[in-house]
Amino acid sequence: MDGGNNVDKHKASRYNYLKGNYISRCRTIKIQYDNKKVEKAFSDFGQMKKAHGEALTKQIKKRYDQIKAMPYFSDYLSLGLGNPHSLVGEMTGCYGISVTGNIRLVLEPVCEDLSSESLKICDEVVLKGVVDYHGQKYEWVIP
Repeated sequence: MDGGNNVDKHKASRYNYLKGNYISRCRTIKIQYDNKKVEKAFSDFGQMKKAHGEALTKQIKKRYDQIKAMPYFSDYLSLGLGNPHSLVGEMTGCYGISVTGNIRLVLEPVCEDLSSESLKICDEVVLKGVVDYHGQKYEWVIP
C-alpha cells in the first residue's frame, strides 16, 4: 500500500472541509467541556445565538466545527485557521483560537506535554469557553 496515497486522501479531506464539502469519515478530535455551563452552551447553538447574537455564534460554530473535524490537535494548529496561539499567565497550557477581534475560543489539549510530538498524537481537547482576551486581561463570554 502506498503511504503517500493516504496523505493525499487526508489533504483532500481538509480541502473539502475548508470548501464546505467536508463529511467526516475518519477519526475526529474528541471535545470535552470544562464545566456544565460550557457544555450546555455548545450543545445548543440556537440558544447561543439568542444570548450572544447571530454573527458571533456563527464564527464560534465555524471554529468549533473546524477543530472537531481534525483527527489530531496538531493538524488544526498546522492549518493556522483562527491563528491558534498558546496563552500565558493563568491560561498557560491553553490555546486561543481567534473568533473575532479580541474574542477567542480557549482550548486545553489533553496530552502529556505541549511538545510537537505530543500534539501530533493529541486527539482530545478540553473546551474552556469563549473569552474576550486583551493581553493579560480577559473576560469570559461563555461560560
